[in-house]
Amino acid sequence: MIGGGGGGLVPQFDPEIDLPLPDGPAAEPVPAAVLAQRAIRALELQPPAARISADTQGYVGVPLWLWVEGGPEASGPVSATAAAGASAVTATGRLSGVEWEMGPPGALVRCAGTGTPWTGQSGPSPDCGFTYTQRSTPERTGGVGWWPVTVTAVWQVTWEGVTGGVPVAGEQTLLLASAAELVVGEVQVLVDGSGGGGTR
Repeated sequence: MIGGGGGGLVPQFDPEIDLPLPDGPAAEPVPAAVLAQRAIRALELQPPAARISADTQGYVGVPLWLWVEGGPEASGPVSATAAAGASAVTATGRLSGVEWEMGPPGALVRCAGTGTPWTGQSGPSPDCGFTYTQRSTPERTGGVGWWPVTVTAVWQVTWEGVTGGVPVAGEQTLLLASAAELVVGEVQVLVDGSGGGGTR
C-alpha cells in the first residue's frame, strides 16, 4: 500500500491579508474579502493523504482501491472564524470530491468522497477504484518505469459574516494535491504442455 507525498497546490492569497487588522470602535471596517481569506487560511486544509491498495506494485487487470485517510478533517465540514473589531467572517469547508490522475493518458478517476479503505477485501472498490490496462514500461513513462499518480482534493468553502454592520457572504473552490508513483506490471501464465501451468 502506498501513500501520497509531495506538496499541495495551495490557493494564492492576497498579501494584503497578512497586514495587521485594524481594531477598536473608530477603526474602518475590514473588507469582507480580507477576513474571508484569513478565515479560509485558518481552516488549515491539508493535501490529501492518498492511499492505494498495492504494497509496492500494481498489476494489469487487478482492481485497485483508492482512498484518502484523515477522518472528518479529510472531508469536513470544518469551520474557522476571523474577526476584527465588530467585523467577523466564518468560513466552512466541505470536500466535494477527489480526482485521481493515474498516469496513462485519460486515466482520470473522479470520486464523490474519500473512498473506502482497503483492508484485504477482494474485488473492486465499491466507490473509488481503478484498474490498469497498461504496464508502466520505460517506453510509456518517459524512462522512469512507473506511472505518476496525482490526487487532488476539491474543497468547496462558503463564508458568511458581518463587516461594517453589513451581512456578507461568498464561496470559493480550493484544490489541494499530493503526488505518488506506482510501478505496474503484468502477471503472465505459462503453459508447459503437461496440463499444468505456472505464473510469472
